[in-house]
Amino acid sequence: MSVLTRIVREVEAALQNGRVTPATRTKFQVVALLLREERTRVRAEETRNETYRAEQLKRLDGIATTLAMTAVRDPALLALLAEDAVVSDEARSLKRDTLRTAGIETGTDEAPQTELPAAATKPRVVPQSVVSRQLANPFLAPDFAAPRPSTPRPTPLAEWELLGPLLRSFERAGGGASACMDLPAPSSRHAPRGLELMPHQAQLVAAATAGHRTFLLADEPGLGKTAQALLAAEAANAYPLLVVVPNVVKTNWVREAGLWTPRRSATMIHGNGDSIDGFADIVVVNYEVLDRHVGWLGDFGLRGMVIDEAHFIKNKSSQRSQHVLELSERIRSRTARPLLMALTGTPLINDIEDFLAIWQFLGWIGDTKPLAELMHALDETGLTPADPRFHTAARSCVIDLGIVRRRKVEVAADIPARRIADLPVELDGPAGRSIRAAERDLARRMMSRYSDALAGRRSDAVVEGIDHDLVRRVARWEQKDAATSTTGENVFSMMRRIGQAKAGLAADYAAQLARSAGKVVFFAKHVDVMDVAEETFAKQGVRFSSIRGDQTPTSRQRNIDAFVEDPGVAVAVCSLTAAGVGINLQVASNIVLAELSWTAAEQTQAIDRSHRIGQTEPVTAWRIIAAQTIDAKIAELIDSKAGLAAQALDGSQEEVASSADVQHEALVALLTDALSAAPTRPDS
Repeated sequence: MSVLTRIVREVEAALQNGRVTPATRTKFQVVALLLREERTRVRAEETRNETYRAEQLKRLDGIATTLAMTAVRDPALLALLAEDAVVSDEARSLKRDTLRTAGIETGTDEAPQTELPAAATKPRVVPQSVVSRQLANPFLAPDFAAPRPSTPRPTPLAEWELLGPLLRSFERAGGGASACMDLPAPSSRHAPRGLELMPHQAQLVAAATAGHRTFLLADEPGLGKTAQALLAAEAANAYPLLVVVPNVVKTNWVREAGLWTPRRSATMIHGNGDSIDGFADIVVVNYEVLDRHVGWLGDFGLRGMVIDEAHFIKNKSSQRSQHVLELSERIRSRTARPLLMALTGTPLINDIEDFLAIWQFLGWIGDTKPLAELMHALDETGLTPADPRFHTAARSCVIDLGIVRRRKVEVAADIPARRIADLPVELDGPAGRSIRAAERDLARRMMSRYSDALAGRRSDAVVEGIDHDLVRRVARWEQKDAATSTTGENVFSMMRRIGQAKAGLAADYAAQLARSAGKVVFFAKHVDVMDVAEETFAKQGVRFSSIRGDQTPTSRQRNIDAFVEDPGVAVAVCSLTAAGVGINLQVASNIVLAELSWTAAEQTQAIDRSHRIGQTEPVTAWRIIAAQTIDAKIAELIDSKAGLAAQALDGSQEEVASSADVQHEALVALLTDALSAAPTRPDS
């Protein structure tokens, strides 16, 4: 009882603080499960008298009431109380740990769930816009033109166990062995007008144009896998297209779809999908909510499916993998030659068994043996696993099905030695709503100042429309107040809150990069953002070094050396001000900028910790941007000021734009947008 009460209080506190994380939802679900089980146990306990059972049930009812009142604050929590709610792997693990904490023996660990419960295979939700699409197209049936499976003919390999030898064929590959299928010559006609594909990108799109339909695209991060996947779908006319991604890159996929396939509409699924466009060509959903939408997606007539960060499905027994594999199978059974793409930067020689789930998603293998196309290719070799030459031939057979792997150093001529890639993220939940409300309050305060200034000026100073000179003066007043005031919302406090809200998403992306591409440098401005990042890395089992301003020189150097010299230390969590200069971190070629600098120079200094003499690979800085907030405007301003700085006289160290300039321009933009959107401006 005490353990349950403590967890309920933790959940309640998280809700009050506006921090409903996946861990909070897991705790909530575990308490609900344990309450049900304990109630059943107490009622069935015949060794206790009626008074004792009544007292225990009353205590359980009290905890349950608190839990229910807590759930009312968040609809996502209410869904977890349903009898048929899918229990995540994390919840099962926490449930066992909770019972052990309470001193209750759990016996042997619950076996991983290998089959979906019946409820999970049914449509969890059907968004209203999807219903509207179905009603608008009552005779639009899915394409059932997929060839019917024929009875397999006997082959010399029919009795052999082949999956193990196929995996070993990759483990035994020589150091110089290629892990990329033959690709056709690139063509520039695939890119939309005004955009240009790099040669290695154009090669894959040309393969899709030529008719290839399954790809394990394992290019290193920073080589443009998203654009390749979207243009491959366009070449294959693989619409509707489903894209399953980690939550942190969902917004970026929709933005990239608008850029590379502008004639196709794209929509995102949030929660129960209330806001999606049921008529869209491209549907983007994150792994975490896929379970709610498997039912209607399976009947949506999909002709293509892309999974990003495909190593997320490596555990075939997990709910996440089961849902992805189910959708893939339904698409293959209903559509002749659909486009199926698995994107991951994970090197093929690491954890090779993880690729079984990916190969199954692509339709290359089944649960226990290769499927028809791969089996035919293996038969054509005339070899069996007993032949020493089998492994080399078998590896080529798998690669030819669609493995594409390019490294930065191999296509270095195609990409700049250093580039900044923006990754927009949506700030959902209470934190996001609070930040947007604070921006509106700040804009209203400046509009009030603007109105007061208009009312008090001379009549001969009237300006038609928005008085942009006055807007700039109001922004200066606000900027001055923000620099001296310690209370109230201002541009500085908002940027800090945005950094805090982005921290978990940025750290999650850094962890993904570390697993797929090696060492990563993570930069943040504020200590609390660094704290959240380090907590995230610790929970995910990612080892890190911390480089902060309050460390002694000895401690600081020890942490730098650990990151540079220890292969097991994957991330350096760095203070933008304390670690942005004077240290060499060229062991990493990927940088995550969790918070924006106020100047282009500060940003460049941080990137140059890795982009320096001794670096052997092109460097990519991933800048995490909070979409639809002032964060995005500041990113634009920093980039524009960087362009001005590049035009300075050769040899000049002058900082063309100061941090005050960017702050001022951000406030000007905020006030100008607010005045433009106002139904009646103060001067009318």
